[in-house]
Amino acid sequence: MFGAGGGTSSYREAEETDLIVLWGSNARETHPIFFHHLLRGVRNGARLYAVDPRRTSSAEWADVWLGLDVGSDIALANAIAREIIAAGLEDKVFIERATSDYDAYKAKVETYTLEYAERETGVPAEAIREMAHAFATADKAMICWTLGITEHHNAVDNVLALIDLVLLTGHVGRWGSGVNPLRGQNNVQGGGDMGALPDRLPGFQHVENDELRAKFDEVWGVTIPPTRGLHLSGMFDAMEHGDLTAVYCIGENPLQSEADQARARRLLEGLDFLVAQDIFLTATAELADVVLPAAASWAESEGTVTNSERRVQRVRKALEPPGEARDDLWIIEEIARRMGADWAWQTAEDVWNEVRALSPVHAGMSYRRLEELGGLQWPCYDENHPGELFLHSRLWEDPVPGNRVPFVAVDHDPPVDKLTDDYPIRLTTGRRLDSYNTGVQTGGYTSPLRRGESLDISPEDADAYGLADGQRVRVISRRGQVEAPIRIDESLRPGLTFMTLHFQDDVATNLLTIDATDPKSGTAEFKATAIRIEKVGAPVAAR
Repeated sequence: MFGAGGGTSSYREAEETDLIVLWGSNARETHPIFFHHLLRGVRNGARLYAVDPRRTSSAEWADVWLGLDVGSDIALANAIAREIIAAGLEDKVFIERATSDYDAYKAKVETYTLEYAERETGVPAEAIREMAHAFATADKAMICWTLGITEHHNAVDNVLALIDLVLLTGHVGRWGSGVNPLRGQNNVQGGGDMGALPDRLPGFQHVENDELRAKFDEVWGVTIPPTRGLHLSGMFDAMEHGDLTAVYCIGENPLQSEADQARARRLLEGLDFLVAQDIFLTATAELADVVLPAAASWAESEGTVTNSERRVQRVRKALEPPGEARDDLWIIEEIARRMGADWAWQTAEDVWNEVRALSPVHAGMSYRRLEELGGLQWPCYDENHPGELFLHSRLWEDPVPGNRVPFVAVDHDPPVDKLTDDYPIRLTTGRRLDSYNTGVQTGGYTSPLRRGESLDISPEDADAYGLADGQRVRVISRRGQVEAPIRIDESLRPGLTFMTLHFQDDVATNLLTIDATDPKSGTAEFKATAIRIEKVGAPVAAR
């Protein structure tokens, strides 16, 4: 965070902190390994606050569950901040030494009273007050979040609101305190570290910085464009406008994972040329002009993987890829060779050493050290550096070296897909423990936990609509409709329903979701769709 796309804390810190805020994250089902560390912290005496519209299996472990309305995270965060300031619990010394723009932030949150927040979020004012005081007075505290914060049209502002809270209280740059986005997929952290972002080169170096870009130009023997590229949502917009006509898709199934699936299909089918490189023949690959079968990187490739605590670890090849499948690196290098480039890599270690030469935060991570030490956490600047257990310790030096961290004042902005008489119910989406994303990797295997797709609904709404467990209904949004069985779920509050994206071949949930996207990150608002429910067999009314 604060300019580097990684969590500030180590996993062990969750075991040794005093307070954990799990915000927009059902980590018990979606990040079960991290959740074990979190539970050790709870057993060691840490208080756990769960902020989530659903009373998830993670929230059941919490001391306090703040069941907010979908999309009201900024209203809640700003109200917590106002209460901390009103009670005089802000860390004045830290704010003065390490931050900037505090006065503008203080003025912004002044209007976010407990009473206003209760109306906007549905969380009782007393619960907001309790959490504010507990967070501010804890010696060590951390905030962890996932897609419940980021899959909104104002995703970046949601994250900024949480960062503001740790700046306000000094809960950053110290052992046991920090802000931690839990990564949603294996090595998604590593992908960002290696430059799979529209504005960064490996090591989070800005592509628009002439000095940083020049060393890559020299080593790679090319001139890198000096402007940032497109994020995924921007790519689909470019397809819409005819500016992007060819796509090379590696390890992604956007046909079924993007919001507004009907639009995604139309745009992918309209491309001049589509290449899919994957370990399975995904729905996206079925549309492709060329399919390149890849190796399963976790068992059939050499390389590294990076987790949510910034720890780089070795991946070792255990099996040969089957049939015509090839390692991703071999495929990409062979394509480059046939296009006239000679990259001259012999091994995955050669590639990694090139990364180390160009990315200062990875410079000290030789294969030898990664193997001897069981991985290292970036930044790791040379082969004598132990790697950083937590980030931003400089903020506690006096004077602070480098730039201060700015507060960024943000405002509550409700979901784009408004609730109306025609679409009176909120649908939010997420994952379950037994399945993964669009089901490509998990759908072919049986699990005693798996039960297929359903529309999960509160007991109160089931009674109001005259619905029973297992009854099939038609779920209709402003973009499309699907049919699914009802499942009554006591973790849901009235007016809120839940579905996953795991069974797209049976229930294409993404036909419902809206592709309203955050302008800064390009993330779509998967968490906030307006729907109505009709019993199957009833006529579809024109609206």
